[in-house]
Amino acid sequence: MAIIGIVLGVVAIGLFIWLRKEQQMDSDLHSIEVDHIHQGMNALMNDFNHYQVETDRKIAELEKQLEIKTKQLERSQTKLVKDLPKDIRNVIGHIEFARPLDNK
Repeated sequence: MAIIGIVLGVVAIGLFIWLRKEQQMDSDLHSIEVDHIHQGMNALMNDFNHYQVETDRKIAELEKQLEIKTKQLERSQTKLVKDLPKDIRNVIGHIEFARPLDNK
């Protein structure tokens, strides 16, 4: 009976050591997986930050181009409004002094 108790004790100790090694191996695998997830999240964060900075630059550039184009259009419209009375006088002058075509 004592031999059975000793064998069961050795088996229990062996099983305990084996389970402890399995737990340690699972813990190591889990920590490696967490490290990979952390690296992936950092890479994703860096990509997103780069995208935000690039988008902000593009928006600022587009706003600047829009402002320049708006100023150009305002200048051309001001010039048209300024020259409009002169152009109207020229057209009316040609109409007033033109000969009628149906002079029968």
